[in-house]
Amino acid sequence: MPNSADTAPAPDLSMRVASVAAPVRRQVAKVLREAITSGRFGQGQRLVEKELCELLGVSRPSVREALRELESEGLIEIIPNRGPLVKRLTAADAASVYQVRAALEAMAARLFVECASDEQVADLEGSVEALAAAYATQDVAQILAAKQVFYDVLITGTGNNVLRSLLRSLNDRITMLRRVTLSSPTRAAESIREIRDIMAAIRRRDADAAFAASLHHIQEAAKVALAGL
Repeated sequence: MPNSADTAPAPDLSMRVASVAAPVRRQVAKVLREAITSGRFGQGQRLVEKELCELLGVSRPSVREALRELESEGLIEIIPNRGPLVKRLTAADAASVYQVRAALEAMAARLFVECASDEQVADLEGSVEALAAAYATQDVAQILAAKQVFYDVLITGTGNNVLRSLLRSLNDRITMLRRVTLSSPTRAAESIREIRDIMAAIRRRDADAAFAASLHHIQEAAKVALAGL
């Protein structure tokens, strides 16, 4: 007869933090951030320190430091007598994120037209085609990865590191909201069409049209996200 050790389920090692040079706190924050933005940890879910320590294979101080970092980023909130919870994105939160995102990304489109090299324009066009292919798979992870490449190329082409930093500070909440918009059955076709409009304006080196097309794209995404919250 098999003993209990033979039948015990294998531990979940999928979130274990590797022993590498980067500080453990930074690694823990990265893993938890990805778990939140991917939906593995849902909005409103309580994060129990002891369970996180076991799941990640790290000490409690490392988990606490990482949680404080995520709290400062607006991804979690610490409730008295309850502890840390994944923050719920309210309609007001989403509206604020989209207002700032619209201004920054429309500016990025304008700056890209004004500053990017022909090679960077070609790279951006390639990222748009890769994004269209990702949309065709209907795989959320692939779409999000392809969108990140598109925006990385776009922001790099602006040559503006302050703009990059500001958008990076919003990136995790933008990713969470993108998951809401991707749940819409019609949004995918609309989104890639809008991004192609941005690309067409950039190809023409029309800064005003690129700004307007980018602004329109974010405003349309906001409508879908706010309706889904």
